[in-house]
Amino acid sequence: MPHTYEKPRVDLSSAPWTMHEFFAGSGLVAYGLKGMFKPVWSNDVSAQKAAVYEANFGRSHFALDDIRNVRGRDLPFAHLSWASFPCQDLSLAGSMGGIHASRSGLVWEWLRVLDELERKPRLLLLENVSGLLSTNGGANYRALHTALVGRGFDCGAIVLNASHFVPQSRPRVFVIAVAHGCTIPPELTGPGPCWLHNKAAAELGRSLPGWIWWAADKPPRRSKSLKDIVDRDAPFDKDDVLRLVPARHRVRLNERDTVYATGYRRTRHGEQQLELRFDGIAGCLRTPEGGSSKQYLVVRQGGTTHARLLTVREAARLMGAPDSFLLPGSYNDGYKAMGDAVAMPVAQFIGERFLTKIAEAVYDDPSK
Repeated sequence: MPHTYEKPRVDLSSAPWTMHEFFAGSGLVAYGLKGMFKPVWSNDVSAQKAAVYEANFGRSHFALDDIRNVRGRDLPFAHLSWASFPCQDLSLAGSMGGIHASRSGLVWEWLRVLDELERKPRLLLLENVSGLLSTNGGANYRALHTALVGRGFDCGAIVLNASHFVPQSRPRVFVIAVAHGCTIPPELTGPGPCWLHNKAAAELGRSLPGWIWWAADKPPRRSKSLKDIVDRDAPFDKDDVLRLVPARHRVRLNERDTVYATGYRRTRHGEQQLELRFDGIAGCLRTPEGGSSKQYLVVRQGGTTHARLLTVREAARLMGAPDSFLLPGSYNDGYKAMGDAVAMPVAQFIGERFLTKIAEAVYDDPSK
């Protein structure tokens, strides 16, 4: 069971709008939407993630339970329903079972809960990996889009990479849905694809009814790089993996006096390799289930090269969480809580650029 904390360290109660958080995880969405949307009900099935959530935000509105046990009629009204549903069956690194498989298929349970609500929100957001748009020729997204349109919503998908804000490559899909007939501020939409739409999103948008071409200006250029989030006191204790660095990457390591690189262990042609990236950003964080899912940091400095795993605090920094964010539990608990999360500044960007402006337009009064 998760720990019990007397009071939240982060106060989320001051906001004009309310939201439900389905698959809330460690709560970085709530943190990113702080001051915009107050969570009145949050849920996750993972006790480890619940411990992180409750350590930072309290447990007054958090329900640790399987979504299949949740009944919409029991939930308070909220202006926004946010659902970061499981990605394993849609990820290129996962089973590719599709949106009707056992884990990613839990999105249909979210829709069931939505159907059961006495008062339905006019604003929805679903988050997942980019494979939601591309896998099975787009059929996975089409099924979800059709279900939303059939429930009276217009919607569109955007692709936003956390690398705009933090030194981590983490592209994610955000489906923003608005009740049909509601007025959408004209500055939030465009006539067609923009920087927020990859090829798969553009193709889907041209073929689906009820599609909204969401648009926004690009955020300012990111200033931090990988070296800026490194914990200087963490010991390098994995130098043995350096033997797995392929020859072409060894050459690049030795080209400069100072190098900060990250990498994952992968099997290529039957052999283990530690493949590095040298662009100043980390690879996408994953959950620590198996050695290949843990990301290594490799630093060359002063003529020597050393390696270790990323620390949990470094993983949190890569997700935009401040150092005051508590991460109780084991290394694997903390790494999983971050690897399954939404980067905090990404949620903040979407809240500021889209969700608050939509809420102001579709609700006459925050109390309604």
